Amino acid sequence: MTLENFDQLLQKYADVIIHKGIQVSNDDYLLINADIEQAPLVRLLAQTAYAAGAKKVKVTWADDIITRIGYENQSVETLTDIPQYTIDESKDWIEKRAKRIALRSSNPNALKGVDPSKISASQRAVSEALVEQRIATQANVVSWLVVAGAGQEWANLVFPDLATNEEKLDALWDQIFKTTRVYEADPVKAWDEHESKLNEKANFLNEIQFDKLHYTGPGTDLTLGLPDNHIWESAGSLNEKGDAFIANMPTEEVFTAPDSNRAEGHISSSKPLSYGGTVIDGMTFYFENGQITKVEAEQGEETLRKLVEDNDGSRSLGEVALVPHQSPISQSGIIFFNTLFDENASNHLAIGQAYATSVQGGTKMSQDELKEAGLNRSNVHVDFMVGNAEMNIDGITKDGQVVPIFRNGEWAF
Repeated sequence: MTLENFDQLLQKYADVIIHKGIQVSNDDYLLINADIEQAPLVRLLAQTAYAAGAKKVKVTWADDIITRIGYENQSVETLTDIPQYTIDESKDWIEKRAKRIALRSSNPNALKGVDPSKISASQRAVSEALVEQRIATQANVVSWLVVAGAGQEWANLVFPDLATNEEKLDALWDQIFKTTRVYEADPVKAWDEHESKLNEKANFLNEIQFDKLHYTGPGTDLTLGLPDNHIWESAGSLNEKGDAFIANMPTEEVFTAPDSNRAEGHISSSKPLSYGGTVIDGMTFYFENGQITKVEAEQGEETLRKLVEDNDGSRSLGEVALVPHQSPISQSGIIFFNTLFDENASNHLAIGQAYATSVQGGTKMSQDELKEAGLNRSNVHVDFMVGNAEMNIDGITKDGQVVPIFRNGEWAF
């Protein structure tokens, strides 16, 4: 690495992840799932976590090449056979209330050309087998955090015009450090201030309690219902014990769950989506009675159709998130081909599961009660980006009052 003071910056990144993102404290268990390129950062995370009082740090590794080899050489039957010991281990970590970090740097095109049916079947099998883990994280029973590290293949895709691989990797690390406030003199303080600004927007929306949202813009005319007693959230969350954490770093969004039974119209994507190791682009979604009735894509349409058609609850939406077009990631002008970044440059929606925290009392509700409240139940949660500089969004109250929320891609209040 030639990035100036890289080692010191990487330590600052580890510090902000452990002390602000996941907030490790005495006797915590910590799980880190990371791509193998991130070994130097993972070692810093483990050391920093133990210094903060962690009882045990467990690391599991992922590798794009091994994953692709597995898909190419295993049968669907083998790929969908999830061992009982994997399920038992997952349940054990939930019982220990282990905090979780997902450190991602994978190649967005790692599985390009692999049979989409294999990928879809495998992902569905894992999701169904680890359903208790999925419910626990999405209800904030445990703390969880998704962050990124720069990977070479990912950097090559994001910065194709730079001359050398080293320059590309440096440029991606630079963007990661900028968007996670690592360059600030006190990154934790900078995150506290950022949280406060996002909370102001969430508080305003929670006070009004709109009945529905109306999106208009290029290729878009969509009305989304909102559940009664919905909650708009921002950067910070609390786990079951009351410990604070930030689920995504970076984050620029204010989000809630839509009413999964009320969506009418159509909406077009504004950025590519990397899903199942494939880049999907030029998407349009059509809705009737809350259900996706048709999808189109200029690239990766078969993978998109498999996502919508092959998963439970994947024809309805589970998240609506508001992000101004002037957000720092958007203004960088960079397409990251990575949802963690691209969703924080743009208004976005999510196919599939809604978070139980998006409605009052939701974390105490059963899955049936959440569904009855309008929160979609699904084995997937996949964000796709829809915001742009021409998007307008109106909030509509139950008595028909129309209040501007976004005008030309920016907050209208």
